[in-house]
Amino acid sequence: MLTGKQRSYLRSLANNIDSIIQIGKNGVDEALLKQIDEALTARELIKITVLKNSLLDPYDTCQYVCKKLSAEPVQVIGHRFVIYRRNNKKPQINLPS
Repeated sequence: MLTGKQRSYLRSLANNIDSIIQIGKNGVDEALLKQIDEALTARELIKITVLKNSLLDPYDTCQYVCKKLSAEPVQVIGHRFVIYRRNNKKPQINLPS
């Protein structure tokens, strides 16, 4: 579970990154979850966009993806959300305590 200070730090890091995953009208399927899982392992912090042609709610989608992949939601703004999952083998982001 992230503290407010850690979440704030991750939000500041997320300002400088682009969305690398887009969720469209097909929704969230196993292939997309695998792609998100690989991206989290490689980057730890990723931004995802829910396209306007998708019928999914960004907040609910964020919660679902985080639950499935054991990740932490960082931020949901508009049609974008940011999630974080620590890579235990090679951590890249040092969170404040």
